[in-house]
Amino acid sequence: MSAAGAGNGSFTLVQDGFGRTIDYLRISVIDHCNLRCVYCMPLRGVRMTPGADLLTPGEIARVARAAAALGFRKVRLTGGEPTLRADLAEIIRRIVAESGITDVSLTTNGILLPRVLPDLVAAGLRRVNLHIDSLNAERFSRVMRLGSLADAWAGVEAVERAGLFPVKINCVVTRGFNEYDVVELAALTLSRDWHVRFIELMPFGVGECAQVARTALVPTAETMARIEAALGRLTPMPAASAADESRNFRLPAAAGVVGFISPVSEPYCDACNRMRLTADGRFHFCLLHDDELDVRGVLRAGGSQADVERILRAAVAAKPVGHALARGESTRTRDMVQIGG
Repeated sequence: MSAAGAGNGSFTLVQDGFGRTIDYLRISVIDHCNLRCVYCMPLRGVRMTPGADLLTPGEIARVARAAAALGFRKVRLTGGEPTLRADLAEIIRRIVAESGITDVSLTTNGILLPRVLPDLVAAGLRRVNLHIDSLNAERFSRVMRLGSLADAWAGVEAVERAGLFPVKINCVVTRGFNEYDVVELAALTLSRDWHVRFIELMPFGVGECAQVARTALVPTAETMARIEAALGRLTPMPAASAADESRNFRLPAAAGVVGFISPVSEPYCDACNRMRLTADGRFHFCLLHDDELDVRGVLRAGGSQADVERILRAAVAAKPVGHALARGESTRTRDMVQIGG
């Protein structure tokens, strides 16, 4: 791993062994969820991390401080469902105060946002991605389970009220559940300056959800064709960053953006800039690999800030060049809900 030049301060940006600058930390703050999406989390028999084993706000802030010292500039909080953490506002506040990172965003199903979003924004939250797999109430309940479209849509409205623009909606396209709902979701961008993004299902995990994850892939090309047949040509938009995982398009005369995240059919590993921290305190090098390094043990054994930085440097250095789906290899030891997407 090498330094990539001076940052705006005393840190230097860090690169992995393949010359990619790693500057984006995705932190799973909890592996509990108030939904049970068919490709992610079973209805019963879920083994979730006990509260005492989750990283505390102070421990998360220490990791964020180490990341900032190494040139990381963005933090995204994920889950499970991160709004289930009663101390989520404190987590955000401490990240901003103790690390100086101000680009703090959240991925959520939105159900609890009407109640908690004002406090999160006051703490320093700047952006929100919402997960909605269908605008049909019956199919929403079939694929996302335990929740209602009305409650999720209230979360969208809360984001609009808070002025966190653009509103971003993520949909995981799953064959046999919602592949035809992509048209109605994409149509939201015709009159709204929103970003609606369609994500390919990634074939990994353990237990009953792994079967869906490994058999229900809808390739992006199929989703794009379905949208264009109904709504018109998708015109490509220039990428804002080489590391942007979404390829963005605009429908004719549309106000918003339609995006496609295609880790299976069109991998973007060459431009990956991400490191992941699991809810139980491990740096997970790549979403589709099992390799990890423990940082929680070091934090709780009285490790110094330099120790945390050393582990993060080692994790960055160990990032693989990309996934190995073409060889039939993927994550086997964790489900998506434990890693945070």
